[in-house]
Amino acid sequence: MEAKLWTLDAMPWDVVNPSFERRLVHGERTMLAFLHLHRGCLVPRHSHHNEQASYVIEGRLRFLVGPDEEEVVVGPGQVLFLPSHLPHSAEALEDTRGIDVFTPPRQDWLDGTDEYLRR
Repeated sequence: MEAKLWTLDAMPWDVVNPSFERRLVHGERTMLAFLHLHRGCLVPRHSHHNEQASYVIEGRLRFLVGPDEEEVVVGPGQVLFLPSHLPHSAEALEDTRGIDVFTPPRQDWLDGTDEYLRR
């Protein structure tokens, strides 16, 4: 794979649903998802084989993590790391901008088969 320069402001937002928008950049083994979640956006409980680091730039997200649905609120300047296969959900407590890093890239996000988000 060769080096590639992405210009985020030139990329259209992928409107996944009325409350969730994203821009994706990726290589072979890593993906960055630049996210905008509107207040009240719900990401349903799910898990995946990808490791995930969720960084909040502004706003707040409430995650329910693991089998006991432990509540973790992530605010500006905080990063929540989610290991592979850990069930989780999220709710935007306010309009939120953030970056999710996935390794490997989320193939379902790249090919549009992420129906759990598009409902």
